[in-house]
Amino acid sequence: MNQPSVIVTGGARGIGQAIAARFKRDGANVTIADIDPSNLEQTTLELEVRGVLTDVSSESDVKRLIETVLERHGTIDVLVNNAGLSDFVPLEQQTLAGFQKVLNVNLTGAWLCARAAAPHLREAKGVILNIASTRAIMSEPGSEAYAASKGGLLALTHALAASLQPDVRVNCVSPGWVETRAPGTFRHSSGDNAQHLVGRVGTPEDVASMVAFLASKQAGFTTGQNVVVDGGMTKKMIYLE
Repeated sequence: MNQPSVIVTGGARGIGQAIAARFKRDGANVTIADIDPSNLEQTTLELEVRGVLTDVSSESDVKRLIETVLERHGTIDVLVNNAGLSDFVPLEQQTLAGFQKVLNVNLTGAWLCARAAAPHLREAKGVILNIASTRAIMSEPGSEAYAASKGGLLALTHALAASLQPDVRVNCVSPGWVETRAPGTFRHSSGDNAQHLVGRVGTPEDVASMVAFLASKQAGFTTGQNVVVDGGMTKKMIYLE
């Protein structure tokens, strides 16, 4: 059986790196796309995967990414749209350029990648996984651009699922509080942990596990959905005493 070919955008650190590591461990041919050359080089060496320097908001970069993966592996089975950035700024200080930059990377980038990969995913009967955020369904001050981009990903997910049916399944994963700092460099307070029904803050591996499941045949009847991975935080009622 051939190894599946997986693309993970924004895969050089954090949640994207954990997703890439999980697919690699499960036997896939993994290609990481990232805009940071130093992180990309370090992660590809560490995980023993391929890397392509990519700005997902650039149509030409995305075209080159898809062509490179096809040259290397001949197919695309899974596309993980994880690349993203945040810019939390008080509303009155936000700029049009800053707002558009976040949307261009987080939302338009996912659309560009999906569009470019679509014919190859159709042929492979593949899967698209969009990584959104619980910020798509809840907010804090100054998060307008980030929340709008992640909310857009939820809608893009079911639109793509409709457009690519029945050949390609498309789902979304919305992580909550996920700690991406290196273990041992921080310690969460009891209050931090208590905000979650499971009693702890999440890890990148928690998200990677859900992504791996949704990409598998076990999730073959699931498409167009948003799966929240937040330890129950968005379901916990919190009252200030």
